[in-house]
Amino acid sequence: MTKKTILNEAHRQLGARMVDFGGWDMPVNYTSQIDEHHAVRMSGGMFDVSHMTVVDVNGEQAKAYLQHLLANDVAKLTRPGKALYSCMLNDDAGIIDDLIVYFLEDKNYRLVVNASTRDKDIAWLDKQAESFDVVIDEKAALAMIAVQGPKARQKVCPLLPERLGLSAAEIKPFNACWHGEWFVGRTGYTGEDGFEIMLPEDVAEGFWKQLLEVGVKPCGLGARDTLRLEAGMNLYGQDMDETTNPLESGLAWTISWQPTNRDFIGRVALETIREKADSDKFVGLLLEDKGVLRGRQTVLLDDGSQGEITSGGYSPTLGRSIALARVPASIGETCKIDIRGKLKAARVVKPRFVRQGTVQIEL
Repeated sequence: MTKKTILNEAHRQLGARMVDFGGWDMPVNYTSQIDEHHAVRMSGGMFDVSHMTVVDVNGEQAKAYLQHLLANDVAKLTRPGKALYSCMLNDDAGIIDDLIVYFLEDKNYRLVVNASTRDKDIAWLDKQAESFDVVIDEKAALAMIAVQGPKARQKVCPLLPERLGLSAAEIKPFNACWHGEWFVGRTGYTGEDGFEIMLPEDVAEGFWKQLLEVGVKPCGLGARDTLRLEAGMNLYGQDMDETTNPLESGLAWTISWQPTNRDFIGRVALETIREKADSDKFVGLLLEDKGVLRGRQTVLLDDGSQGEITSGGYSPTLGRSIALARVPASIGETCKIDIRGKLKAARVVKPRFVRQGTVQIEL
């Protein structure tokens, strides 16, 4: 049975086109997907991300547990609200999921994992917890709304519950703070500034309506995908999964190799992969010919070897077709893409096209 977020009826009242996404009934767009995309880049848009899974990890060994569980090191987190992005790996270094972990206080952390991987993630968390003095507590009664764009803070902050001390208006990127029962993180999945706000379900619809009243545009999964693609952000299930590792997915920066005695799951396999000179690499592609880049299209290198596009599509900001691709390390500055049997020219670029409203590549 398809699941519904607490905001499902609010989406339908706005005329959203709904689709099944990982078992959830979610809005793909309300009006024009391109208009929604531009609204985030130029002003502010909001997304219902209540389908994401929030899990608190509490206990005497919470830190040790997460140091073993994740490829990145939670020891970096020493200030309440500080966030860390990491992959959760299996023994072969395959990516079970990517997630954000927040430091709440000593012995208490908060994870946000993907909706489509919820069941296997919870099972994995529980299995690994058997050897540690920790409690895994899924927060199913929380809703989550992301507000993104250059005017996001201006729009959101006056609507938040009052708080003593450092507020959401003052926190730095990749940090969070409490506003009463609301947990407000300055994080996102669009390449723009903004917040991801976890709040009780019973106040979520009221907050959503307040955001509408101050001119924040509702946006669906379609715009979220084009925004994250422009920002060069991986999508689980397309750009990475359990058959791929962080080193070939553009995520080497999320691995903490120090200290050398931290025995995180997948470390041995990753170290073996790192020593290989012929490992694939992760690149961005800009189509020079007419056409549209799509996932699973073949990338042909000048030396005859092949790679594959993992995510691709039209970039509303650039007015060009772009993609993320996993390719042999021998790739040069250009390549060809097989689009329905025709070879199209593409330029190889860093996999970050637009951030903070600024184009990051040469067109």
